[in-house]
Amino acid sequence: MSKLVECIPNFSVSKEVDPVVFQGLVDVANSVPGCTLFDVQSDGSHNRCVFTLIGSPEGIEEVAFRLCKKASETIDMTKHVGQHPRMGATDVIPFVPQTKDVTVEDCVEMSKRVAKRIWDELQIPSFLYEDSATRPERRNLAACRKGQFEGMPEKLLQEDWAPDFGERKIHPTAGITAIGARMPLVAFNVNLDTDNLEIAKNIAKAIRGSSGGFKYRMAVGIMMEERNIAQVSMNMVNYEGTPLYYAYEMIRALADRYGVRIIGTEIVGLTPAKALIDCAEYYLKIENFHCHEQVLEYHLIDMK
Repeated sequence: MSKLVECIPNFSVSKEVDPVVFQGLVDVANSVPGCTLFDVQSDGSHNRCVFTLIGSPEGIEEVAFRLCKKASETIDMTKHVGQHPRMGATDVIPFVPQTKDVTVEDCVEMSKRVAKRIWDELQIPSFLYEDSATRPERRNLAACRKGQFEGMPEKLLQEDWAPDFGERKIHPTAGITAIGARMPLVAFNVNLDTDNLEIAKNIAKAIRGSSGGFKYRMAVGIMMEERNIAQVSMNMVNYEGTPLYYAYEMIRALADRYGVRIIGTEIVGLTPAKALIDCAEYYLKIENFHCHEQVLEYHLIDMK
């Protein structure tokens, strides 16, 4: 099997809000040899889209840079409005190893090369986060993003928040980007049958690791404007340390306190099969459960 890396860049635009800019990013993602655009998800309330790309290390590095360049040319953060926290046109670029011959350390080096090139050629500064982080507090994406685009100029002047690449100032319209390497996570969202955003925020705070909730869980409460419902939006950074069913059951219990129900869930991007198998084992109460591990291979035959 060829060496494969996954990249999941997040952009501060959506198909629903600006279809032309969105399509421009899709076109760039499909134009780079050695990688495949595996999945695209867009949300108008978040005003954000998430691309999932898989390919060779060289192809993934190139497409990450080209997408950041296109975003900087077409997205103006001074005009951006959306429910999801954000600090840049290209908000985050994570690199994730997908085959055994690619390590997290390899992806860390990739993140540094891409961050340097983005600064050298585009003048967009960046924080290194997760396994690429140069300081403990920068492992957490939420800590890097705190202040968002509007508060970032002041934040960068603080002693501990100089960019890892670039000067202590944001790009005037593209902001700043978080770039890093990490193991697979699960982007897991839970929708509630209420339009009360405070309920979702309170639940998110109760379960969020940084607020004393579950370890390995990041969570925020947001509104899904097009459906007029509140959502608990989560990143499960270690789905074995904190399984998906832990999150679901705790949110259900907390929602019950407010007299609301869970009406649905969603998963954004690729998800390790084991994360879902663990849920099946838990809810079906299978005794002496043994799962034959299926290995999913991504082939480069159809890649340009």
